[in-house]
Amino acid sequence: MIGFIRFADNLSAWFGKAFAWLIILMSVGTGYEVFVRYVLNSPTAWALDVSFIMYGTLFMMGGAYTLSRGGHVRGDFLYRLWKPRTQAKVDLVLYLIFFFPGVTALILAGWKYAARSWQYGEVSVNSPAGVPIYQFKTVIVAAGILLFIQGIAQVMRCIIAIRTNKWIEAEEDVFETEDLLMEQASRAEKDSHP
Repeated sequence: MIGFIRFADNLSAWFGKAFAWLIILMSVGTGYEVFVRYVLNSPTAWALDVSFIMYGTLFMMGGAYTLSRGGHVRGDFLYRLWKPRTQAKVDLVLYLIFFFPGVTALILAGWKYAARSWQYGEVSVNSPAGVPIYQFKTVIVAAGILLFIQGIAQVMRCIIAIRTNKWIEAEEDVFETEDLLMEQASRAEKDSHP
């Protein structure tokens, strides 16, 4: 089980980090649009569509990564007071009743939606540029599959926590800048006062 959990966490992290680069592309695209619109007085017909597409893709493809790191919203005001075993039991029931049916529906509906879009080469109706969007509708299916794989890993985490009363945490790979600065300051202080 632990091997699959690590595999799912690493897969989710790889996709989450790879698609996070869309933030830079969105920033450059938006900056370009602002420049040509307000400085050159020549707005583009495609910039708004492309920024929506990139943001939607980033949001969808980051879902499994966020799930693997425990970043989704939950009722922590009660949940954090429970023992890990109780948390795991509640999580397991919620995954089985809500998560998996919802993600399965996302995959199946997304498949039909994307297939139809590919069939007629769908383009955006929001701009005169006719930006092709059929390839981005496939992201719905890909995100659903990643969420499903990560969900299986989360269920395995729940089973282990029910047995051991301890959570298996994902590897830390992102740190807050202020935490890193505090740690550096603490180390520097220790080194200066031997």
